[in-house]
Amino acid sequence: MAASTVQDSSTKQLLERMVASRQLSSLDAGALAKLPAQSEEEILRWLAQEYGLDYTTLEDVEPDRQLLSLFPARILLKEELLPVRRVNGSVEVATSRLFATQGLDALKTLTGLNLKPVLASSEAIQREMKKSLGVGADTIGTLDEEKTIQVVDENAEDTNLDSGAGDEASIIRFVNQVLKDAIELRASDIHLEPFEDEFRIRYRIDGELQETAVPPQLKQFQPAIVSRIKILSHLNIAEKRLPQDGRIKVRIESAEVDIRVSVIPMLHGEAVVMRLLRQNSTLRGLGETGMNKRELEHFQHVLGLPHGIILVTGPTGSGKTSTLYTALNEINDAVRKIITVEDPVEYQLKGVNQIQVNEKSGLTFARGLRSILRHDPDVILIGEIRDAETAQIAVQASLTGHLVFSTLHTNDAPGA
Repeated sequence: MAASTVQDSSTKQLLERMVASRQLSSLDAGALAKLPAQSEEEILRWLAQEYGLDYTTLEDVEPDRQLLSLFPARILLKEELLPVRRVNGSVEVATSRLFATQGLDALKTLTGLNLKPVLASSEAIQREMKKSLGVGADTIGTLDEEKTIQVVDENAEDTNLDSGAGDEASIIRFVNQVLKDAIELRASDIHLEPFEDEFRIRYRIDGELQETAVPPQLKQFQPAIVSRIKILSHLNIAEKRLPQDGRIKVRIESAEVDIRVSVIPMLHGEAVVMRLLRQNSTLRGLGETGMNKRELEHFQHVLGLPHGIILVTGPTGSGKTSTLYTALNEINDAVRKIITVEDPVEYQLKGVNQIQVNEKSGLTFARGLRSILRHDPDVILIGEIRDAETAQIAVQASLTGHLVFSTLHTNDAPGA
């Protein structure tokens, strides 16, 4: 970077922030203030050159779980330090805070290892920490150090947790973090799966299950995590031998999410699957559904027909319901009466009459469909055609002046 005039205010603010977070010394900030405008990465590269250190983007780093297990996650997260690799008897530790030495000193004391700092941006370190240490690593690390939760026989009649208020709050934070991450990633399902030596967490995103990193000691807190989810979904925490179903409703900022919970006993504990249903999600327009121009024009033509049946097919999580809701939103106006029969109601649409199926009370798809035909609908949406009776009523409705939408489960195009 060549010498130049003093930079603009945004660069000055960046330098001040980096001094405050001990990424820079005041002396270095003064030298950098005389150079052209720069980014955090450029400043860190300059520092690395100035102090004879390496700079890394962390893009080619593969998480070393065995190496990470040597360091307390709580300190790594607090001090923003990430052990990267072993090199010539030393451990390279990525940091963006060159002058915050207390964290490195603490790790040296605790582990007895020779640590070599390498510089990386704060954003890169946080990204790789989440990938390497796993969801809720700080919470689980704190619990592991305190060792106040006692794991008992998972097949017993009851599980007594010797836990104080602090531990309970930590488990609550961990479960909240799992839910928050899933919502931010737009996952449709969360899978918590117990195995002999691990408690795996996976999110279904765009139809595919993706495993998320978790702290290695998570397994020992499995009963407490499942119990917390049971409490949230109003299930019996003492019942561990039978499947249970419940629901949770959460609000994150302005978004409401309805979560359907299923708990089932497995060989190594209880497995939990949570289906996330976003109640007030902003629907995309038809042009954002992934259809090409020709397909979109054809679909819009079909939506303009006065009667008929439109079936959207595909595997679980492929966007069948989202496509149908987008279509309904497209034709929803004051001159059409639209009624839906769903299980569950995944989106709440303004101006649309929506019925929630409740088979326990006798309100099935077929019974609901027969009833709504007497309510003079123009458009009908059936969440899923599950049996021959529902299929027969749907076809009859489409032949008697109604536009009928529904879905069918298929695994591939030939199956459709």
